[in-house]
Amino acid sequence: LATQIGSGLMGVLYVLDEPTVGLHQKDNLRLIDTLKRLRDMGNTILVVEHDADMMMSCDNIIDMGPGAGTQGGEIIFQGTPAEILQSETSLTGKFLSGKEFIACPAERRSGKGRQIVLEGASQNNLQDIDIKIPCGLLTAVTGVSGSGKSTMVIETLYKVMARRLNQHSGSMGKIKRVKDMGDIERVIMINQQPIGRTPRSNPVTYTGIFSFIRDLFTGLPEARMRGYKPGRFSFNVKGGRCEACEGNGLIKIEMHFLPDVYVTCEACHGKRFNTDTLDIRYKDRNIAEVLDMTVDQALDFFSNIPSLKSHLQLLVDVGLGYVRLGQSATTLSGGEAQRIKLARELGKRVNSNTLYILDEPTIGLHFADIRKLLDVLMRLVDMGNTMVVIEHNLDIIKSADHIIDLGPEGGPGGGRIIASGTVEEIARNEKSATGQFLRKILNDQKTGVA
Repeated sequence: LATQIGSGLMGVLYVLDEPTVGLHQKDNLRLIDTLKRLRDMGNTILVVEHDADMMMSCDNIIDMGPGAGTQGGEIIFQGTPAEILQSETSLTGKFLSGKEFIACPAERRSGKGRQIVLEGASQNNLQDIDIKIPCGLLTAVTGVSGSGKSTMVIETLYKVMARRLNQHSGSMGKIKRVKDMGDIERVIMINQQPIGRTPRSNPVTYTGIFSFIRDLFTGLPEARMRGYKPGRFSFNVKGGRCEACEGNGLIKIEMHFLPDVYVTCEACHGKRFNTDTLDIRYKDRNIAEVLDMTVDQALDFFSNIPSLKSHLQLLVDVGLGYVRLGQSATTLSGGEAQRIKLARELGKRVNSNTLYILDEPTIGLHFADIRKLLDVLMRLVDMGNTMVVIEHNLDIIKSADHIIDLGPEGGPGGGRIIASGTVEEIARNEKSATGQFLRKILNDQKTGVA
């Protein structure tokens, strides 16, 4: 952006995809000023964004919806920021105007009394700090870009705990000693990496729901009469799958000097199974038709089967009702993959004393999705777990039980703990850049302003 401003070009269309990702609110304001300068030079700026400050600084807003996936694809609203605040059809407008909002918790948790304590962390720009994470709470780690959040949480906290608990053998951040591990039994990083590297992976194989579906089809009278086992209904095993495409539904054609091209299999027409397997039907649907359902449709379809219904409900709870059961993992966004991982964690029977670490889970999420995500994070903490979230989103930060604010600046000017405590304590701290923005949000909430 700095290069473009210096070039003095005019009549250029600039397209930016979520430029505020990873930026503190203080940096956001600088970015918005920069984009306005580019516009004033005679250019057109097109921004895909979920940040409220960016939206309210625009000259024109196009709101897509009404839902996600197949339920979206329409222009719900187009106009100025002032006009979207009055819109009755735009969910984005309702959040911007305050008709819809994410409320602060009525009361904050006090925790288990134990802490994870790592002393003398000095990796990268960390200034010999003591990392103290209260157990049984949702802790938000905040600070301007480059202040050392990822170094503290991922390079140091996660890797030190993973080496102790998960036999992790890689490198880890420099510390003097581990003083207390706070009764933590497992440490899990829930990031936005794909849930699988091949088209064979999908939401139901990753969450274990496919096992229940295969068992259901195996138990049908027609399947039992033919002697079919659960493997018959898997596209990873010979027997029931289409052998022409080996259960992929697609055939790869290698193009010399060009990227590979995938075409629909002519034998199964993309259904992935052979005709004998597709003869078996439950409620007049075969296995391929079930995998083509959305989670919402499947929840209704399997409403009389408790084991399936409960697992599908978890995917709905994390806001993924629009995703198809058999949708290839390679087509899922980072945010969708992360929420599928959260749904799997919620579905585990024995789940407590786990340390969950999330790095900016709100990336790419709308206000309504953030509200659903927050509900899921709270449920995991209420189950007796500890949650550490690196975050710039104020809706997540204001909902945390505990905040650690790093700074005061990025790079060599950062790496110090500026403030640590409850949301209200951080908001009162004059030295905290995050506290300044929290103070406004808490004051607005008291006076009923969005």
